[in-house]
Amino acid sequence: MKGLLLLSLLLWVCLVYFVGIYVFVSGFLLVRLEVNRTSTCEDVLQPGHEDPQVNFCSSKPRFRKVIILIIDALKIDFARFDPDNQSPRPYENKLPVLEKMVSSKPTHSRLYPFRADPPTTTMQRIKGFTTGSLPTFVDVGNNFASSAILEDNLIHQFGQTGKRVVFMGDDTWESLFPKKFHRSLPFPSFNVKDLHTVDNGILQHIYPTMVGGDWDVLVAHFLGVDHCGHRFGPDHPAMADKLTQMDGVIRSVIERLQNDTLLVVMGDHGMTDSGDHGGESQKETDAAIFLYSPFPIFAGPPSQDEPDVVPQTDLVPTLALLLGIPIPYSSVGQVLLPLFPSHQQTEGAVGGLSQLEALWINAKQVNRFLETYSSLAKDIPLESLSQLKAEFSHISSEYLSSLRGGRSPSPQLLSFLQAYLASVRDTCRATWARFNPFKMVAGFTILALACLMCLILSEMSLLLIRESSAGLKTSVKVAACVSVSVAVVQLYTHGYMEVVWCFAAGAVSSEIVFFWKVSPKVVGWLKLRQLLVPPLVVLMLRCASLLSDSYVIAEGRVVTFLALSLALYIPVHLNWKGLLLPPSHDSLKCAGPLPSMVVSPSAVRKESSTLLGCLGLLVGSFYLSLSFHGCREELGSCQPSLFLSPLSRLQDSRLKNLHYVLAVAALCLWTFLLRRWLCHYGNLNASGVTVFTARWILPLLSVCLGLHWAVGATPEDSFRNLTELIRLAQLALPRTAFCLLGLGMLLILCDPLTVFLKTRASASGRSSSLPPPRYRASTGISPQAELHHLIPQIYQRMRRSLDDGDVSGSSEADHRPAVEAYGLGTVYSAPVLLFSGLLGMGLLLLHPEGMALSFLLLLLQMASLLHIHASSTTLYSLHGAHVGGFNVPWTPVVLWSLASTEFFHATGHLPTFPSIQWSAAFVGFPDGHTGTLLPATLVTLNTFASHILFAAGCPLLLFWPLVCEVRGSRGGRACGDEAEDAVMEMRLREHPLHFSAALLQLSTRYLFINGAQVFASVCAAAILRRHLMVWKVFAPKLMFEASGFLVSSFFLLFGVMLVLRVDVAVSRWFKRLIPEASR
Repeated sequence: MKGLLLLSLLLWVCLVYFVGIYVFVSGFLLVRLEVNRTSTCEDVLQPGHEDPQVNFCSSKPRFRKVIILIIDALKIDFARFDPDNQSPRPYENKLPVLEKMVSSKPTHSRLYPFRADPPTTTMQRIKGFTTGSLPTFVDVGNNFASSAILEDNLIHQFGQTGKRVVFMGDDTWESLFPKKFHRSLPFPSFNVKDLHTVDNGILQHIYPTMVGGDWDVLVAHFLGVDHCGHRFGPDHPAMADKLTQMDGVIRSVIERLQNDTLLVVMGDHGMTDSGDHGGESQKETDAAIFLYSPFPIFAGPPSQDEPDVVPQTDLVPTLALLLGIPIPYSSVGQVLLPLFPSHQQTEGAVGGLSQLEALWINAKQVNRFLETYSSLAKDIPLESLSQLKAEFSHISSEYLSSLRGGRSPSPQLLSFLQAYLASVRDTCRATWARFNPFKMVAGFTILALACLMCLILSEMSLLLIRESSAGLKTSVKVAACVSVSVAVVQLYTHGYMEVVWCFAAGAVSSEIVFFWKVSPKVVGWLKLRQLLVPPLVVLMLRCASLLSDSYVIAEGRVVTFLALSLALYIPVHLNWKGLLLPPSHDSLKCAGPLPSMVVSPSAVRKESSTLLGCLGLLVGSFYLSLSFHGCREELGSCQPSLFLSPLSRLQDSRLKNLHYVLAVAALCLWTFLLRRWLCHYGNLNASGVTVFTARWILPLLSVCLGLHWAVGATPEDSFRNLTELIRLAQLALPRTAFCLLGLGMLLILCDPLTVFLKTRASASGRSSSLPPPRYRASTGISPQAELHHLIPQIYQRMRRSLDDGDVSGSSEADHRPAVEAYGLGTVYSAPVLLFSGLLGMGLLLLHPEGMALSFLLLLLQMASLLHIHASSTTLYSLHGAHVGGFNVPWTPVVLWSLASTEFFHATGHLPTFPSIQWSAAFVGFPDGHTGTLLPATLVTLNTFASHILFAAGCPLLLFWPLVCEVRGSRGGRACGDEAEDAVMEMRLREHPLHFSAALLQLSTRYLFINGAQVFASVCAAAILRRHLMVWKVFAPKLMFEASGFLVSSFFLLFGVMLVLRVDVAVSRWFKRLIPEASR
C-alpha cells in the first residue's frame, strides 16, 4: 500500500485549500485602519477662543470625579421597574433603586437604553465605550486574547490630564490598558461558572476607596450578572439574587456620593433568553445606562426631545466634556445633550458649556478625525466625503460668523450639528468593512482550482496512484520556488514582504503544474453527464442554498431535507434498475440455460430488508434530532430544546432526574453497542492494548461521564458539608476522563491490531503439497469458536511457521483449519470504530448532559448510513452489476457530509457567535485558565464535534461493504462451481494498489464536498458583501464553514493515518507468521 504517497497527496490538497481560505479571508475580514493620534488640551478649544495658548483642560470642569459601575450584561429589561407587575420573573423588578431615583429626583437622574454596536462581546464593548470608535466584524476573534488598545481613549486622556484612575473587577481591563491605572484590583474573569469572586472582590474595596481621596475616576466592573446568565439563564432564581445584590450596591454608592461626583451605572451589552450574547439582536445590543448626581444636572423631568436610545459611543464625548478632558481622537460619538444646559453661550468654564457649544466642540473633533482618516485610508466614498466636508463647512461658517457678529446663532444650528454627527457615524459604519478585491479574487481562484483538482484526483485516483508521484514533487518544488521569488520581489520593490501573496503565488503555481501534468489524461474524461448525477445535484443545491440568507437561517432543516431526499433516492434507484427485488423465474429463463451467476432470492430479500429497515431508522433518527436544534434570533417563534440546558439550570427536580436518567441510559447504550459490535466480529478475543481499551477504558470513561454529570447537577447549597468534596469531584472526574481518553487513543495508535491467533493440535505428519491459499470468514465456522466471525484459514502457507498442526490430517478430515484468526475480517474497521467511539465520548464530555441522546442518535445515523451503503453495494454485486474495485460512490459520501452538518445543528450549534457554548472551556477547569490556547481548543472541539466524528470515521465507508459482504457477492463463478468465500477486509490486502486508490478517492471526494461548501460560502460573502445581512448571516457562516473545513481536514488526515498505521501493523503481523522463503 502506497501510504506515504497517499498521505502526501491529501496533505497537499488540504494545504492548497487552507491557503485559498487564508487569502480570501485576509481580503474580506480586514480590521479598519486605526489612527494612532492623540488629542491634547490644545487641540479642541471653546467657541470663539481660537488662541492656541488657551489650554482647554485648565478650565473648571462640571464634575471633578466620576464613578463608573459596569454591571456586565445589564440589559434594559433588568433595569426597568413595573409596579403593576404582581408576579415578576426572576430578572424583573429587582433594581427598584433606579426607578426610585428617576421618579423622585428627575433633575438628578436619568435611565436610558444603552445600545451597543455588534459584536456584543465584552472586550469589543470596552473598546467601544472608551475610544468612541466602531468595531469591525473580525474584532470578535480578539475576545479570547485581549490586546492593548492603541487608539486614543478615555483612560489615556484621564491619565494625560493628571486624573487618578482606580480600577477594580474584570481583569480584561488590565490587558486592554496595561500600566494605565493609578491603582488596579483585577480579578479573573473567564470562569463563567464563578458568580461571586469578582463581585465580592469589588465589594471589599469599593467603599473604602470611595471614602479615601486618592482617586478621580473609579471604574468597577461587576461580572456576576453576566456569568449567571451564561450558567443558568436570566429566568433563574440565581439571577434574582445577583440583581438584588447589585441594587444594594447602587444604593450604597449613592449614599456616599458627593456633589462634585457623577455616577454612571451601565451595562456593556444585553443577553438573549438563554443568557448568551455576541450577536446583534436587540436583546443583545440593548443594555441600560443610569446617570445620577447629588447636584441637579438636568433641566427637569424627561421630555420628548430627549433620545429614546443612547448609542454607547456617545458616552465618550459626553464624559470627556463633563470632566474637562479632550475627546479621544478617533471618537465618532455625539454628546448626550440633556446633560448640558440649553441656554445660550455661557461665559468662562467648561462646566458652563451649553448644548450648542458642546456640540460644536464635538463636531470639530469628529471633522478633524474624518480629515485625518480620509488622508490615510481611501475607503470612504469620495461623494460621501465631499458631502460631509461641505456640510461641516456650511455649519462652521454660519456658527463662527454669528459669534463674530455678536448675534445669537440660528435655532436650526443645533439640529444641523446633530445631523452632521449622525451622518459621519453612519458613513463610517457603512464603509468600515474594508475589502481588498485583489486578495478576494486570488482566494476565490485558488479555492475554485482546488475544488477542480480535488474532483480530478477522486476520479483518476487509481491512475495517479500507479504513477507513484502524480506530479506532486514537481508541484511542490515549483510552488516553493515561486513563493520565494515573490518574497524577493516584494522585498526589493517595497522593502517589506506580505506573506499572503507568497502563499497565494505558491498555491496557484502548484495547481497550474498539476493541471499541466494531468491534462493529457483528463481530455475526454470530464463530461457534463458525469457531473449531473443525483448526489452531485444535491450537493449543488446545498451550495446554492448558502447564497440565500433565509436558507442559511433555516440551514438545519434544509440539510435534513436534502439528506433524507438523497437517502430515499437509493432504494428508488435500485428498484428502477430492478435490483431491489430478486429476479422472477421468467427473467431467469430469458437469460439462457447457463447464466453467469446464480442470484439467491433469499440473499436479495435479506439485503433489501436491511436497506429499508436502516432507511427507516435513518429517517426516524433525523426526525428526532430536530428536537435538539437551537434557535436563531431571526426565528421568533422558535423555542430552543430543553436538552440544550445543563442540568444545573433545571429547577424542576423531576425533570432534572428524568434528563439525567435518559443521559446515562444513552451513554450506556453507546458503550454497549460499540462493545457488542467488536465482540460480534471477534475483535475482543485478543490480548492487545486496543482490546484492553475496549474492555476497560471505554466503560471506565462512561462511568466518569455519568459521575461528572451527577456532580455538576448538584446545587451548590444542597450539601454544604460536602462542598470541598464536590468541588474536588468537579475537578477530578473530567480530568480523569481526559486522561483515560488520551491513554485509550495512544494505545490504539501504538498497537491497533485486534486479532487473536488460535492453533489446533493435530497429527504430526505433514503433507508435502499444499492446496491453494484461500480465506474464509463466515462459512464452516468451528463449533469451538467463541465468537461469531473469524477467518479460519489465513494462508495455508502460514502453517509452515507453526510447529504444531497437520495440514492434511486435520483440516481435510473435519473441514476445520489448523489456524483460526479471530477478528482478522474487521482488522481495519475495528480500531477506526473504537477510536471514533472513544472520541465521541470525549466530545460528549464537553456538551450539556442532554446531548447524550443526540450523540446516540448520531451513532444510529452513522450505523444506518453504513448499512444502507453496504446493502446497496451487496445488491449490485448479487445481480452482477458491481463495477469492481473498492470505490465508494458519490451518494454515501454526500450523505455522510450532510449528516455531519445536520448533527452540527442537532447538538444545539448554529453558525452564529452567540450560539458558541463557552462553558466547554471550563470542563475540568472550573477555576479558569492561565492562557487562551487550552480553552480555545476545548471550545473548538465542542463546536465542531460533528465535523470531527464524521471526518475521523470517514474510512468506514470503504470498509463497511466488506464487513457486511455475503458469500459470493463479490462476483460469481459458473453454474455448478462453488461460490467464493467472503474474506471481508482481507480482500484489501490482495489488491494493495486498489486499496490505496480507493482510500485516496474516498478522502478527496469528502474534501471536495466540504471544499465546495466553503467555496459557496466564499461566493456568498463576496457577491453579497454589501448586503444588509452580510455581517449577521453570511460572514459568520463563512467563518464557521471555513473553520469546520480546517477541523474536518485535520481529522480526516488523522483517520487515514490510523488506517495506514493498521496496515503497517497487519503487514508486520503477517511477516512474523510467514517465513521469508514463502513470502
